[in-house]
Amino acid sequence: MSQRTAKFAIGQVVRHRFFPFRGVIFDVDPVYSNTEEWYQSIPEEIRPRKDQPFYHLLAENEDSYYIAYVSEQNLQPDTSGEPVEHPQLGEFFAECRDGRYIPRPRTSH
Repeated sequence: MSQRTAKFAIGQVVRHRFFPFRGVIFDVDPVYSNTEEWYQSIPEEIRPRKDQPFYHLLAENEDSYYIAYVSEQNLQPDTSGEPVEHPQLGEFFAECRDGRYIPRPRTSH
């Protein structure tokens, strides 16, 4: 199995290629790791391949805030420069610097 490098980074602001939402990446899976039921719920004509990075986003659209799980092929960089307003941002990130969110230092117990 070949090793792939994620195209996007934690703290980067991205937007969905087809749907009207954007968000900040807070975690990355090297390949698909959600349920088969969730995968099958994606319409077949836009269902992504499983063998690519999948990103966990603090996502937002005009109506709400939520967590999204999106394949690399369906993301693109967000170049709007607009801040993300997701209420959970402070749990993961300390600040926004030059359009990128800086992760909080992790504490271990």
